[in-house]
Amino acid sequence: MNAAVLHALGQPPRCEQFPEPVPGDGEVLVRVHAAALKPIDKQLASGSHYASPRELPVICGSDGVGHLSDGQRVFFGGPRSPYGAMAQLTVVPKAFTFPIPDALDDTTAAALPNPGLSAWLSLAYRAKLAPRENVLILGATGVTGRLAVKIAKLLGAARVVAAGRNQQILSTLHNLGADATIRLDAPPNDLADVFIHEAGSSGFQVVIDYLWGRPAETFLAAMTRKEFAAIRSETRFIQVGESAGPTISLPAAVLRSSAITILGTAGIPPHSVLVDALQQVYSHAATGELHIDTEGVRLSDIASAWLRDSHRRLVILP
Repeated sequence: MNAAVLHALGQPPRCEQFPEPVPGDGEVLVRVHAAALKPIDKQLASGSHYASPRELPVICGSDGVGHLSDGQRVFFGGPRSPYGAMAQLTVVPKAFTFPIPDALDDTTAAALPNPGLSAWLSLAYRAKLAPRENVLILGATGVTGRLAVKIAKLLGAARVVAAGRNQQILSTLHNLGADATIRLDAPPNDLADVFIHEAGSSGFQVVIDYLWGRPAETFLAAMTRKEFAAIRSETRFIQVGESAGPTISLPAAVLRSSAITILGTAGIPPHSVLVDALQQVYSHAATGELHIDTEGVRLSDIASAWLRDSHRRLVILP
């Protein structure tokens, strides 16, 4: 079968022949229709992710869409190494296959779960966003950030402020429900003032951070109080990504003077939570409330696609 085979960490995979998988106990064979090319796939293949492969070669791709031997069309995740989603066939645990609404095409069904689940779980599961709370999205111009803006509104947020580095995309986020936008390329002092202004007297109860680095550092510094005062609002800061930098400087005064709780995404949630979130994301997509821009790419073009930067989600088509 044809597959996107990785021979060396840090190098793009190549489309070449690879032995077909044979399912074991509790596993199913999937004939793949589409597999999204996501940041985590590149991180795993670069060797920078904690779950990067230790033995090569492997096939790239952590999830996708295909059909089972009985003809059922499913979204799947967790292919057994060395198999991956970017191949004509793969093998996965039966428990990691999920039905797809008929209204969704293969490309959308493959592209949406990773960023959609990330945004939904960060807001609903980790932040426990409640209706009428205020939300700040750091990194709102990325694929996942744009979905987070819309999902925050679907979950009942009173006010959503979108902060990003791509001005062209930032200007479109009002259409997704953003009540205000912040340009993150402003000088640190000016950016801090904007954060304070947009927080207002009611503050941000939830912050979803896809950036870390300087934007997170500036926000946390801006929220640091300069005097003893009663706390009027608590903030749950959910750390999701690090596209602006892997580290920050965090003065102790940030945590002592303000009611900020910093949480990570905490890996994979319980199966029941994951299933419910996927059903919610697919349901809202089927009704047109959630949308993701995609571009189909042939498996034979994987090497060149791997090196591309795109504001649309690239989807590999075996």
